[in-house]
Amino acid sequence: MTPPDTSASSLDPSSPAAAAPQQATADPQMQPKTSTEETPSYIKLAMRNMVKKGGKSLFHFTLSAAGLLGLLVGLAYLTR
Repeated sequence: MTPPDTSASSLDPSSPAAAAPQQATADPQMQPKTSTEETPSYIKLAMRNMVKKGGKSLFHFTLSAAGLLGLLVGLAYLTR
């Protein structure tokens, strides 16, 4: 069994060996953000767009609901 190395180079904070652990701890903070964090999700974009164009969205929803209701009533009348 050998005694641990207590030379000045292993204790010197400016040595490359001592700098490596410091760099490893600083790297997680310096990592670039992932692509999902940089761009908003499609749901957020759709919600933002709907708020901007509220009247048009409500008109299209009402038109679609009336069309679907008309289709169901028409099919019910034809298949009675």
